[in-house]
Amino acid sequence: MRYAVVIEKTQTGYSAYVPDLPGCVSVGGTRGEMDRNIREAIELYLDELREQGVPIPAPTTDTEYIAV
Repeated sequence: MRYAVVIEKTQTGYSAYVPDLPGCVSVGGTRGEMDRNIREAIELYLDELREQGVPIPAPTTDTEYIAV
């Protein structure tokens, strides 16, 4: 599955969250660190859902850049 990840630059690095997985967030001092961390956060989130027997949400968020 491919989930949309929203990435934001912060004063101390980067933060990210997954709109289709409420509460699935991560941070990192560098973009690379944040990328690794959010990937791990998604995997752990999905593992926890499986363990609880909860259905895994389908990715529904769509993203697009609009030039103005």
